[in-house]
Amino acid sequence: MRMMRIALRSLRVRWVSLLGAFTALALGVAMTAVMLLGLATAVSWPGGGGEAMVSLVAALGTAGGVSAFVSAFVVASTFAYTVAQRRRELGLLRLAGATRAQVRRAVLAEALVVGAVASAAGCVLGRLGAPAAVRWLTEVGMAPPGFTVDQRTWPLAAAFLTGLLVALGGVLVAARRAGRLGPLDALRSADLDTGVMTTGRWIWGLGLLAAAAGLIGSALLTDPVGLLHRKTYTVRPMVLVSACGLLAPALARPLLRLLGRLPARLSRWSGRLMRENAAAAVRRTGAIAAPVLVSVALTGSLAGAVDTVSASRTAEARARTGADFVLTPGTDTPSTDTPGTDTPGVGRPGLVESLRTLPGAVVSPTGPTRLALVEPDGNAVRSEARTADPAALAGVARLPVVAGSVAALTDDGIVLPLEWGHRAVGDPVPVVLADGRRVTLRVAAVLRDGLGDNGLYVTAANAPGSRTDRIDVRSAPGSDRVSLEAGLRATAARFGARVDTRERWLAATAPANGRTARLRIVLVLGLALTYTGIALVNILAMATADRRRELALLRLTGATRTQVVGLVTGESLLVVAVGALLGCAVAAVQLGAMNAALALLGSPPPLVLPWRPVGAVTAACLLLAAPGAALAALRTLRPRPVDAARG
Repeated sequence: MRMMRIALRSLRVRWVSLLGAFTALALGVAMTAVMLLGLATAVSWPGGGGEAMVSLVAALGTAGGVSAFVSAFVVASTFAYTVAQRRRELGLLRLAGATRAQVRRAVLAEALVVGAVASAAGCVLGRLGAPAAVRWLTEVGMAPPGFTVDQRTWPLAAAFLTGLLVALGGVLVAARRAGRLGPLDALRSADLDTGVMTTGRWIWGLGLLAAAAGLIGSALLTDPVGLLHRKTYTVRPMVLVSACGLLAPALARPLLRLLGRLPARLSRWSGRLMRENAAAAVRRTGAIAAPVLVSVALTGSLAGAVDTVSASRTAEARARTGADFVLTPGTDTPSTDTPGTDTPGVGRPGLVESLRTLPGAVVSPTGPTRLALVEPDGNAVRSEARTADPAALAGVARLPVVAGSVAALTDDGIVLPLEWGHRAVGDPVPVVLADGRRVTLRVAAVLRDGLGDNGLYVTAANAPGSRTDRIDVRSAPGSDRVSLEAGLRATAARFGARVDTRERWLAATAPANGRTARLRIVLVLGLALTYTGIALVNILAMATADRRRELALLRLTGATRTQVVGLVTGESLLVVAVGALLGCAVAAVQLGAMNAALALLGSPPPLVLPWRPVGAVTAACLLLAAPGAALAALRTLRPRPVDAARG
């Protein structure tokens, strides 16, 4: 109880310094409450909801996980810097007779109070905001129509406990460091930024780097596809961000020397002072750079990952498509004199035969079917497949064949990717067809995996009920492409089909992770940037207020108020640039791992650089840092320099 009273008195004095941690934790708990309320309702939602429900669960899960990580990161960095600022105060407690354990308990008690109040506020915000959040998700198509959250209490209780755990977990290291301070050491080193990179910090930082390298290396060797999955490219940057956050004081110095050359050349006095101040106060530098690091790293990693996968799928589709023209179902009504049934489109009887009569046309019709491959353990794994005319498919498509030949496909054969485990041509493959019949087909060709879109191919004899939904047409060498296109369009018009050139069809069917994935990224990054802004402004205010005596001495040496404010602002912008560079390094590792995985899968690895979102986030951090540092400096300079220097 004694330590709790001391903690409450300390909070009454220093509540402004913990405002950023409080707000970030409250928002994190609110997001956790919304996520748990949504997931709890989704589990029991009648009617399933299909793809929209899957998108909702994915969006809530990703946002909740990232929210918990970023809020914990902000809480940990804020408390670590607060404890560092209070070395003199904690030293006085030790001199007054407090034991190491009592000092630790005092810091933990502060975190408990902040965590309890912030968690309670977050639960209220989450409960009030959940209906509006779900309504927005429904409007943008990420939740099924009519989806509403239930009135449940356990998700709020779970969110409250999560907030407490995040607060206590984030302050554990800071509390341990506070307890290790000796009274005389604390008083003697109160104004010195020494001992920042402790042995434990080096071990944890390098250990997390090694863990990230091990995860990436093992995935590249065993499961490259796993590196391209949303869950992994969301979690992996968190490990790297944690490692860089721990190593930031050591990494900051060389980066500051590099970035500080320009301001040092522009202004010999202030530029060098900016650089040297930031390099000397590595604890302050690391605290300011940390929120920028996490926001830039998550932005570059998540936005770059989505664009990388999408661009690779597009490149893969372009490489596979050898047709000059693609016919798909159209909306036009076929001519009444067209023979056959009343069903228009590419599946209409007689269309393929009519196309094959056109001079120079190589025609390859395909259609969808479902089948299940029976694994050695007896489990049947369902998959999408396509029917194909073997000779036509081999003449039009550019499939990534690694063994066998697509032209060798017969009614008792199958073409499949490497991921199914049947690598040798001629291997028997037990299959369950769409009508439930069990047959054994033999491997005619094996395709490279790519991103999983290379698919399975069988003949029409093994695809009961399948109807053609796409016809690829290639002009034979030496034929007149213009005349062929005119003939295709005339024939397609009679059957109600649509004709697109290769480029137009690829553009229309470009894999669009698109809208849903981007909305999910916007949701996640919006939360991360909110936390970043709060933490950045709060830590700048804390750090500048702590430099009152230093800034007063600058005034006494002849520096004007404007010069001092410019110095503090320029130093803050320099540190933000360091955080942005560290974030870009994390994103580069993430995207490099994904490109290596794509290369191993044989899929064209595109060079995707998310400059626009990363630049926007960095610019937002700079725009927050500049006025935040300037206002904090003006506030700190309000007392007379003589009074401030004396205090």
